[in-house]
Parts: sequence; C-alpha cells; structure tokens
Amino acid sequence: MVQRNGYGLGELCWADVQTPDVAAAKAFYAAVFGWRYEDFPTPDGRSYAKAFLDDDLVASVAPQPHQGGAALPAHWNVYFAAVDARAAAEEAQHAGGTVQFGPEDIGDTGTMVFVEPPGGGATGIWQAGTHPGSGRHNEPGAFAWAELLTPEPQAAVGFFQQLFGHEATEYPQDDGGTYTTLMVNGTEVAGVAPVPEEDEDDAGGESGSRGWQVYFGVSSVKEAVLAAVAAGAEVLVEPEFSEDGGTIATLKDPQGGVFSVLEV
Repeated sequence: MVQRNGYGLGELCWADVQTPDVAAAKAFYAAVFGWRYEDFPTPDGRSYAKAFLDDDLVASVAPQPHQGGAALPAHWNVYFAAVDARAAAEEAQHAGGTVQFGPEDIGDTGTMVFVEPPGGGATGIWQAGTHPGSGRHNEPGAFAWAELLTPEPQAAVGFFQQLFGHEATEYPQDDGGTYTTLMVNGTEVAGVAPVPEEDEDDAGGESGSRGWQVYFGVSSVKEAVLAAVAAGAEVLVEPEFSEDGGTIATLKDPQGGVFSVLEV
C-alpha cells in the first residue's frame, strides 16, 4: 500500500461525485469499493460524506447544488493539483478556456477553481490547504486515472500544457486518431482523446462520451462489475483488455454517475 500526502503541480489529486441522492450513492460505492464514510453538514443544511479506505481519505460524495427543475444525473469531477489556483484561473482565460467557478476558498482545506478547456470538459483545480488530495492513488478502491474525451484534443492538450507545464506523449490509434497522455516529471498522469466518431453529435449524455472519464482501481474488474450490477449499476462497456494489458469496464451508478474500473 502506497499512501499519498501530497501532489505536485499538474498531477491529478482528487475526485468527487455530486449526486441527487447522497445516501443511495454512499451505499452503492461502499458495495463496489468497500468505502466507509464520515458525514459532515453543508451550509444549506444538507450533508456530504468523506469516503475512506481504512483511515485514508480517497473521495467524497456530495449533494448536487440546489437548482430548479428535475435533478440532474450524478457526475464525477476530477481535480489537478495547483500551487496557485487564482493564477491558474487567470491563465485559463489566456489559454483559450473559461472559468466556470471560483476561485473559492473552501475553509482551510484549500482553494477550488473549475475551468473548461477549448472543446469543453469541466476541470477542477485544487490548491491544497489542510486537504492535499486522495490518501491513496492507483490502488484498489482509489482514484487511478482520468481521461478527457473532447472534440478538440489538440487544443485541450495545449491548454493543460499552458496551465501546468505538462509534457505530452502521443499514441496513434487503430482508428486513425491519437491518444495523448499528459505527463509530470516523466510520469503519465491523465489522458486526452478525441470523441469517438459515433458520439460526435452526443453532448455527453448516456455514455458520458464527452468530458472527463474517471477510473478507480480494483483488484478484479469481474468482481467489481458483479458487485456494481448487484447494487443497481448499468454496464456501459463490458470488461475488456486495454492496450497496456489491464482490464477495464465502464459503469453507470443508479443515480446516473458514469465511472470506470481498472484492474491494478
């Protein structure tokens, strides 16, 4: 077990889910990943839950912001570590993106910003205070990887390079496209890929075909899928071998949150 107590500039450091039913989401992800929870009040009188593996904080489950009309499907967010979130927000606009939220101080835990690169894909930026990010990474039950599916992959890669100084490695694909990995100090930290041709007209609905796709580590994809289905999940992509030899599958939780599992 490798514990993490900090993340460098441009590393993916955190993931959280916003859901219309926190209690149901907690039960679901506990069944899949074995998470335990501690509940905390929100300013509007609701509550959110911190998710732990043993004593290590690995994710959080939060209620959706209040809004009119029907509740939206659950949605996973990912966050890149930053030294200065406010400076990153300013740079995002110079790099061709937009600022969607913040910068906002979240108590003494850190400063949060959400930006959107060219082509879309809401992206969290986190400047750590007392909360450095996930206490584990790339282990069973913990955040392991994320990739952005976008109609403008080259522009998105350039955007993140300008914000975080990422290096980039390109991998040609059989369909003629390119899968690009963002790197920090020679280590791959995230992926960027074009939206699949068949999904180009899909704004990211049923299959989560645009935006960030979050991956969690599991010791067995087959067992994780069986547990998820028993807890009410829908399988969007059946277990398959990835190019690096690992096994992955994509699921949708009962509240509509799309996520993938990766054998680690």
